[in-house]
Amino acid sequence: MTDQRTLAYLNMYAVLGTLENLCELDPKSKEIIASIKKPVSLCFDVKDGPAATITFTSNGCRMEDGARECDIKIPVSSCEKFNKIIDGTVTPVPSKGFSKISFLLKTFTALTDRLSEVMQPSPEALKDREFFELSTKCTFYTIAVALAQIGNQDEIGKHSASYMVDGDIHFGIGDDIAATLRVKDHHLVTIKKAPEKPRAIMKFKDLDLASALFNGTANALECVCNGSIEIHGMASMIDNMNRLLDRVALYLG
Repeated sequence: MTDQRTLAYLNMYAVLGTLENLCELDPKSKEIIASIKKPVSLCFDVKDGPAATITFTSNGCRMEDGARECDIKIPVSSCEKFNKIIDGTVTPVPSKGFSKISFLLKTFTALTDRLSEVMQPSPEALKDREFFELSTKCTFYTIAVALAQIGNQDEIGKHSASYMVDGDIHFGIGDDIAATLRVKDHHLVTIKKAPEKPRAIMKFKDLDLASALFNGTANALECVCNGSIEIHGMASMIDNMNRLLDRVALYLG
């Protein structure tokens, strides 16, 4: 089972948070933000749920936790309503920033539409190697952040997190794509770069393997046995991270 509050945290930090990576990696998204003349900050503030502020510039975007000083503010009355905003069935209504409404309707909507294309690709689109790599990288970062949100918000995920000792897990693809899952007092934080001194490592051989694992067409146990999934370090951290991955698939699959 899933719950709306946990899904709202995933939608905020894991899904919208991937806009950071999209603007960095995707030429089309770079074109969309190129016309931004001055930084524009957008805040989603969900009652009894997550709040985050995203600042967009012509060079990229950055998400910060919490409701901060912003140009556009969108208060949302419930986690369920926020989830409907993300899936496109409810239109967000700002309480602040009507002079910036064109940014919301044009630039931000264009970016989220592009994010949907990348995160929910058609089989035809994936035949293009450049697009395939972009989609797989963005999916990786979404999953990496979702792991922490599941461990902190989902009741079953919190149970798994309660067995995780303090330290960093290196979660990655090959030698170039990595994130840190940091555990401190059973609270999890994702950092979108490799840790300096990991206590455990889970690394996929390449993007093709990662994509196959993400979409369920590869057997993870077989990949561990043949070495295409590299696992080292504290076994209990990896074991419970795998349990979190199962919950991520349930929410985002």
